[in-house]
Amino acid sequence: MIWITSDVDGELYKEPFSKGILSRSLNIADIGFQRAHEIASDIELDLIKKGVTEIASYELAKVILNHLKTVDPVIAKKYENWRSLRNSKKPLIILIGGASGVGTSSMAFELAGRLRLKNLISTDMIREVMRKIVSKDLSPVIHKSSFDAHECLRPTSIRIDNVIEGFISHVDVVNVGIEAIIERSAKEGISTIIEGVHIVPGFINPDLMENNNIIIFTLTVDDEESHKQRFYSRCRQPWAKRPLERYMDNFDAIRKTQKFLKQQAELNDSRIIDNVDINQTLDIMVNDILEQFGGMENVKQKSERNNDY
Repeated sequence: MIWITSDVDGELYKEPFSKGILSRSLNIADIGFQRAHEIASDIELDLIKKGVTEIASYELAKVILNHLKTVDPVIAKKYENWRSLRNSKKPLIILIGGASGVGTSSMAFELAGRLRLKNLISTDMIREVMRKIVSKDLSPVIHKSSFDAHECLRPTSIRIDNVIEGFISHVDVVNVGIEAIIERSAKEGISTIIEGVHIVPGFINPDLMENNNIIIFTLTVDDEESHKQRFYSRCRQPWAKRPLERYMDNFDAIRKTQKFLKQQAELNDSRIIDNVDINQTLDIMVNDILEQFGGMENVKQKSERNNDY
């Protein structure tokens, strides 16, 4: 048996080498679990042939990286960026926005699984908490949905599109909660994914965006009929609570919010992804994250116990 050792604040920890753990780390490069398992098995066999029975985790990472360089330099680079990302002192904060029905919840769940992140928060949940705190009389807009918030706006003589104005008012309130979670995540060093329609590029405090490791994705479904079909599919699920008619009655408003979100993303130079294929979207997101954050400095290699190899 090969034992992996980690030094944490002067305390030595040991754990057995696991091909399964290594395979999951290698799969960050989207090489498939079968190939990842084959590479992990080859690495284990090489260590056994060399008579290795105990190895430090950071030394094992070097062995893995050198082996990957002989297999595929692209995979090696992605693994190197993954190690840097996982060992960084700074948390990774991922924001996924998009209009209703484009799949922000599904993609956040898939991304959390790929990156093995445990903290996933929906802006709808933030809104629900705020509804309990803020009365309907004090802030009626928070008690509406993002696409029909305009219904509670007071009439004025000068106004942009009323759907967009209502959406902006709705987002402004929920954004208070979003920023609080970002601040807490940064302070506690907790990597977090926040998803939902209220994630709008340009609306979050620029100081937060500048000082923390934050990346924003805006998902769209450009084809109108495909977007409409998403609602049919979602509302057919046995656990679905929201009626299809409500979405269809407000579909034009939802498309307007998507157009606004896309414009905001373009103005703020953030990634826009037409979420046609879930696997393709996931690969784009993972590649962007590894490229943007994989080379982060301040990496702890010998002082942190890490089970990701």
